[in-house]
Amino acid sequence: MQTLKGKTALVTGSTSGIGLGIALELAAQGADIVLNGFGDAQAASAQIEALGVRVAYHPADMSKPDDIAALMAFAAQTFGAVDILVNNAGIQHVANVEDFPPERWDAVIAINLSASFHTSRLAIPAMRARNWGRIINIASVHGLVASRQKSAYVAAKHGLVGLTKVSALELAETGVTCNAICPGWVRTPLVEAQIAARAAAEGCSLLEAQRELLAEKQPSHEFVTPQQLGQLAVFLCSEAASQIRGAAWNMDGGWVAQ
Repeated sequence: MQTLKGKTALVTGSTSGIGLGIALELAAQGADIVLNGFGDAQAASAQIEALGVRVAYHPADMSKPDDIAALMAFAAQTFGAVDILVNNAGIQHVANVEDFPPERWDAVIAINLSASFHTSRLAIPAMRARNWGRIINIASVHGLVASRQKSAYVAAKHGLVGLTKVSALELAETGVTCNAICPGWVRTPLVEAQIAARAAAEGCSLLEAQRELLAEKQPSHEFVTPQQLGQLAVFLCSEAASQIRGAAWNMDGGWVAQ
């Protein structure tokens, strides 16, 4: 039984990595999908279509409010509504606070935090009118704890958890829920870049750098998978999760438990 048949899900940053993994799991449950991102949209769309649902793609730059408004209008015009909004788009920059380029700070905050505000404010009125909706913000374990050299990312993800809680409270008497998923290390292009940088800095192999990365933070010593995150998103869309509101659900191999 496809539990999301007849629903439309918009997933930002969904042409690869976590976003595509979530989109695939939602599509497997029957949801039509609006993809967004700068990856291979044709390949991502083909994977979604193979699951027997409708798919559309919009290339909005999530750092630009006007592009976000155009994305939300496109989704509504194409499929009639956005029932499920997954705010996943994100970027990273690593530097000490005193060395952090201001323009990179602004870009990280814009994409990792402000974009979720803009999509949410545009999605909520129609969700309220239908008295059903799911907003799922893909935060991070860094929305709960900090790491060195990630000031913008940590600030944005903490802010996203806060936005999640406020949205959930404002929607508490409706059929619309808002929750955050907080992944630990997931093998995405962002993390691949960090592994490569560590290997170069330490003069070790990529495999050694990967092991060090996981051992440093993630007690399971295993990556979280996009599929696992997608399955959690499917659960948060279910009736069983209708009273989960404002949660910041960490899936992190034990990172925050330490």
